[in-house]
Amino acid sequence: MATDWLGSVVSINCGLTLGIYQGEVSSVDHASQTISLRQPYHNGVRCPLPEVTFSAIDIKELKFLDIQNTVKKPSPGQRAATESSFIPSARHGQSNRVALPHVTSSSSHSSTAPIAILRRAPTGPSNSRGATQATQKKNSVRNGGPTRTRDDECFGAGTDENMDADFDFEGNLALFDKAAVFSQIGGTGSRAQHHNTQGDQKPLSYRHDENILEAKPVIYRQITVPQHGGKEYCTDSGLVVPSIPYELHKRLLAAAEHWGLSLERRLETTGVCSSQMALTLLGGPNRLTPKNVHQRPTVVLLCGPHIQGAQGVSCGRHLANHGVEVILFLPNFVKMQESVTGEVHLYSKTGSKQVASVKDLPTSPVDLVINCLDCHENPLLREQSWYQSAADWANQNRAPVLSIDPAIGGQHQAVEAKWTLFLGLPLPLAETESRVYLCDVGIPKLVFQEVGICYHSPFGCKFVIPLHTP
Repeated sequence: MATDWLGSVVSINCGLTLGIYQGEVSSVDHASQTISLRQPYHNGVRCPLPEVTFSAIDIKELKFLDIQNTVKKPSPGQRAATESSFIPSARHGQSNRVALPHVTSSSSHSSTAPIAILRRAPTGPSNSRGATQATQKKNSVRNGGPTRTRDDECFGAGTDENMDADFDFEGNLALFDKAAVFSQIGGTGSRAQHHNTQGDQKPLSYRHDENILEAKPVIYRQITVPQHGGKEYCTDSGLVVPSIPYELHKRLLAAAEHWGLSLERRLETTGVCSSQMALTLLGGPNRLTPKNVHQRPTVVLLCGPHIQGAQGVSCGRHLANHGVEVILFLPNFVKMQESVTGEVHLYSKTGSKQVASVKDLPTSPVDLVINCLDCHENPLLREQSWYQSAADWANQNRAPVLSIDPAIGGQHQAVEAKWTLFLGLPLPLAETESRVYLCDVGIPKLVFQEVGICYHSPFGCKFVIPLHTP
């Protein structure tokens, strides 16, 4: 009878939509063609319902996992009657198999039944779960095996296969062709010449940083001078920039002025380039922002009554126009060059401060000091008191110093500069810790050739570039 199967552990397959249920048979209703399981598991997960009822039309397959030893073994006739009681009329011609294995033999009896589910459970907010969960994990209990606890279902898989044998690292490493793999990664294999197999030659492939055109060899010495200054520099890209003596540099500026690059143009270009460099040294966009107007950088300009001083005044004017607090130091002279007087008059329109005594300079460290005290034509200015006082103040202020177009001679630099800016081509600077920069003042290529210099611009996309000692 059907009651003889009560207490047996069965697995009911309800198809892909409803999933697989396991549990202990609690009741079998022959009249309504239903079967109930107590403490059911749905796809390996414990159901929150204490009991679930299934209709025979929703059951695709039924398997017995275990039968209690106390259950009386049914006779073949009784088992056939029990099986037949579970076989309703097929729905739309569909047939499904129900397997009922015998307890003591390996043979099994099967029948077909299309199925649907009916639940019998106490009322509660959670009895909608159970058979309607279609997205949960598949059953981890093997068909025909004993029931397992929840931990055994997750972690109880057999792991005793070759656990005692050590892993052969050397043998597996030998199977890896490192040369071929790295050759493929580097792209050398894809760019190599492939042999023709069917008359078609495979096209070569290139990386994103390779040019399909054949590149000419790079010539790093593109500037040659008739008179060498005794020192060479190189750019970030490796181009060699030789130094020239002051006499050749003076002839170069005179030739440029002859062809239209006047002193006023050169002063303006030098002021723009040196102010751009100074703004970068001050912090650039990180320092000069509308939100940082209460901490404007302070720059002190030390200028003399000569062309180098006029270049410094032009630089100070551009810095003041960009929101920098500029203090110009220029002693009172009875007679100064016209270029200096014009730059000072234009600088006064910025509203920035101008002093004539070192006592009026700040006593606390400033952000930057720009040195334009030296003169190429008059080295005796170093012996004057105003020059020495200004140089001492710059060395004691502990602020970094930028020297623009300093005079080069046998004497030591009076002001220790951290950066030095030359115009056009560098002069041979003595062995110091100063970093050398080069400024493009707009001298054409043919003007260089006029004074015997074979010139190719090393500036690239910039107007101020750093120079390094090779």
